[in-house]
Amino acid sequence: MKRLLPFLSVAFAVAFALAADDVIPPVPAEPKVPGKLDLPAKDFTETVEEAIKIPDEKDPDKFTLQKSKTNFEMVYVKGGEFEMGSPDSEAGRNANEGPVHKVKVAPFWMAKFETTWDLFDLWFRSTGLPRRDEAEGLFEAKNPDKKLGPDAITRPTNPYVDETYEHGREGKPAICMSHHAAMVFCHWLRGKTNRGYRLPTEAEWEFACRAGHTGPYGFEGGKDRLGDYAWFKDNSKTEDKDEGTTHKVGTKKPNAFGLFDMHGNVAEWCLDQYDPKAYEAAAKLSFIKPTDVKWSHVVRGGSWLDSAAKLRSAVRWPSEKDWMREDPQFPRSVWWLTKMDMIGFRVALPVEEYPDLVGLKPSVIKKGQ
Repeated sequence: MKRLLPFLSVAFAVAFALAADDVIPPVPAEPKVPGKLDLPAKDFTETVEEAIKIPDEKDPDKFTLQKSKTNFEMVYVKGGEFEMGSPDSEAGRNANEGPVHKVKVAPFWMAKFETTWDLFDLWFRSTGLPRRDEAEGLFEAKNPDKKLGPDAITRPTNPYVDETYEHGREGKPAICMSHHAAMVFCHWLRGKTNRGYRLPTEAEWEFACRAGHTGPYGFEGGKDRLGDYAWFKDNSKTEDKDEGTTHKVGTKKPNAFGLFDMHGNVAEWCLDQYDPKAYEAAAKLSFIKPTDVKWSHVVRGGSWLDSAAKLRSAVRWPSEKDWMREDPQFPRSVWWLTKMDMIGFRVALPVEEYPDLVGLKPSVIKKGQ
């Protein structure tokens, strides 16, 4: 998890170019979403549409506008009680995975697949949203006595290198975004859909990963069958990627809940602030609400780079400052993780939001944090 290594689907294109210094649109208002959804308790498909900027290959100061529509599938998880964590006897176990304790999870939907570039790019390349740095100047020019709040819906500043790190784009999971970026993506998605999308809590994630199984992995057969369900260190290599790489989502078997790539491919952000001793008091907790600090958020599931032991259902990894030590920018980006090309996420949607998470919004706004 500490490694530091060196196609959009569109509905139609609007045939004109946009200069990079065109007028910045107003910052959209904070989205208001219902705390409880009146939706059938079954899987559904969400559709999101946005106008996006495609850089001109010949002139980087110009963009082509394209209107893009993307669908993503949400799987209904009816919730229930399960034993969270790993027993002392589990091979490869870390101390922060225990003690095993019972947790009750309310019904929710989980994305069938990890968030892919076609969906992430609707936000990242949106023509209707200013970058955070642009938005701050726009807002403060009109409101000199005020600062732009964290609830503003903006898009990331551009990374200093290709954001795919040569892993490919079409059908592949989006990578390298910070926890804050994943949170703001969900914030944008709430505004687009009027539904309370967010990152899954640790408990929701592990419940969905286990899919009713109590062993190290969320399927029968243990490590010997991991290759049927996951892209990881032993099988992620390709002819042109001898260290391994990400793979198109949904190309391995789903778990019993119908969720793909819960183990491997990319490790996934959870909502929670990381606490190594959280489970000692967790019988009364279903999540640890994130704070306004940039680090120590939870990553789950392991990645294409990791060994089998790091893909176990109970493994918890905290984000660390070391993950950005190669960022040449100063202050370092709040949006992108330097070369952490094994980090991604998927979204969750509660049927009824936990009271402590109602109105949840991104809170990290300073690059230097």
